[in-house]
Amino acid sequence: MRGFIASSIGVATAAALALPLALPTPALAESIPAVPAGSTQSLPLVPLAPSGARIPGVPGMSASPDLAETRGLAAREVKTFSLVGVVWDDVSTPLVGRVQVRTRALGTRDWSGWQDVETHNGEHAADPGAAERTGRVRGSTAPLWVGASDAVEVRVQAESTGTRAASRLPSGMRIELVDPGAEQPVAVLDGKNGAAGDRAVPRRAGQGAEPGGEPGGEPGAEPVAGHEDDDKGDAVALPAMTMETSESSSANLPHAPLGALEIPALNRADSTADAAFAAESAIEAAARPYIGPRPKIVTRRGWGADESLREPGFVYTSTVKAAFVHHTASGNKYACKDAPAVLRSLYRYHVVSSGWRDIGYNFAVDKCGTVYEGRAGGVAKPVLGAHTMGFNTDSMGIAVIGTYTSANPPAAAVNAVARLTAWKLGLFGANPRGKTTLKSAGGNRFPKGRNVRLNVISGHRDGFATECPGRRLYNQLPPARTTSAKLQGR
Repeated sequence: MRGFIASSIGVATAAALALPLALPTPALAESIPAVPAGSTQSLPLVPLAPSGARIPGVPGMSASPDLAETRGLAAREVKTFSLVGVVWDDVSTPLVGRVQVRTRALGTRDWSGWQDVETHNGEHAADPGAAERTGRVRGSTAPLWVGASDAVEVRVQAESTGTRAASRLPSGMRIELVDPGAEQPVAVLDGKNGAAGDRAVPRRAGQGAEPGGEPGGEPGAEPVAGHEDDDKGDAVALPAMTMETSESSSANLPHAPLGALEIPALNRADSTADAAFAAESAIEAAARPYIGPRPKIVTRRGWGADESLREPGFVYTSTVKAAFVHHTASGNKYACKDAPAVLRSLYRYHVVSSGWRDIGYNFAVDKCGTVYEGRAGGVAKPVLGAHTMGFNTDSMGIAVIGTYTSANPPAAAVNAVARLTAWKLGLFGANPRGKTTLKSAGGNRFPKGRNVRLNVISGHRDGFATECPGRRLYNQLPPARTTSAKLQGR
């Protein structure tokens, strides 16, 4: 399969072909009520008062303001939010220190205890030198899901190393408070529409991006020669769908009709036939394909992605040789029914707060084993992500929603990783129990240009010195490789 930047003419053609499958009546489209889109509150962190004026008993805070720089935000009421993270101006400057927040549950007087926010998040990013790392990209902590809240307090302290120069915090630090927006409404359409089952495509409102600069450029993957990438045609949007949503949904044709909320599961034989029909993999009649059964995948439309936030178009690499498994480090205090809201928050945090072109991961998996489409461009295509700095080319990133440093990942989530990799790696002829070679684009473990031998299913830490995907999830990768290979028929 060859990579390319999607043209809007191709989107328009695909959308037009899909019209009979997904077109709701104008009356129905107009009857679907608008719902609030998500939002981001960005508040500056200021120097904290001298130690004598601080609230006593705050864990991890210096007793003297001279020992290390400390910034934060005094307890205050704010608009409703559900996810928090800290960002700063220079993406190349690490935050060496401790970030803690406490929040108040919406409509109550109940404050949480102080919670640590994972500061080492820079390794989840575009490769060094890629266009996606330029422009408005900012440094950022991992996001933390706290649930619906209406008040917050923040404390950030630089690590004390004995030298004041080494105890400075990055400039321009801000707390980002992300509201994922309301659940999208669903309408019944006489049993026929572009979504799975009998649900009609919904409509979102208020799809303006937050302030913060123009989108950055394309990531550093070159389009493959032979594909036009400068067409000026316009995408076709169905009623109740924006042009951006149509573009994103069209990338999943013919695996699902335009406007689909999910891509249905297929058994192994049907997955192979589907891949051959779509020409997504080079399947020769004399060769035995090893393509696992396709899991059900909730599309971006299914989890409510606001397509106006991301940059237009898609960037592809030439193949998928490896899958990197991650955890989102966003905490485990979410119910499976809340996973779409968590994803909408992660997406908004990656794009609006961190300045990326789209959500960084190609796929996400929740604790109940549901698989979600991540970065736009088509679930069966080699979409260039921003998940494993140095090894984003010719790979895909799968993020298990949660933190698995000391908590065991649910068996359902590990099984979902195995099922997803059996199918997606199979489209590109990769053996989940095998090894492959990727060229490093630079990072803290392998220098730029080095050819690195890696497991086809690797943890993030295999390509970058990081705790991700957490020790407990990383330890589950060997059995996941075995299960994935068996699902492929190996």
